[in-house]
Amino acid sequence: MDLLQGTLDMLVLRTLVLAPLHGYGIAKAIRSNSGEALDIEFGSLYPALKRLELKGWVAAKWEISEHNRRAKYYRLTPAGRKQLQREHSKWAEFVSAVGQVMGPISEGAK
Repeated sequence: MDLLQGTLDMLVLRTLVLAPLHGYGIAKAIRSNSGEALDIEFGSLYPALKRLELKGWVAAKWEISEHNRRAKYYRLTPAGRKQLQREHSKWAEFVSAVGQVMGPISEGAK
């Protein structure tokens, strides 16, 4: 499933609410939490993580992973938490507006 522009940032911020994760863990969590519908490609994920880090919404630190390898772990910052609240509100408005336009499909619309 293709993501709408800007949706990946929101999904990453939402995923990091629970705990810091490395890139693979973020992609795996998004895939799992979407019922396997969203498969985030690393070519999209890592530029998004860098963008979020530059905006101050996530912070990164090198640590040892569960597989005893060095991995960059990302955590949500207080500014990121505020941004997530803003994004969540905008997303709810967007979903509501699209729902109004789409509405139920009547039998005559086939």
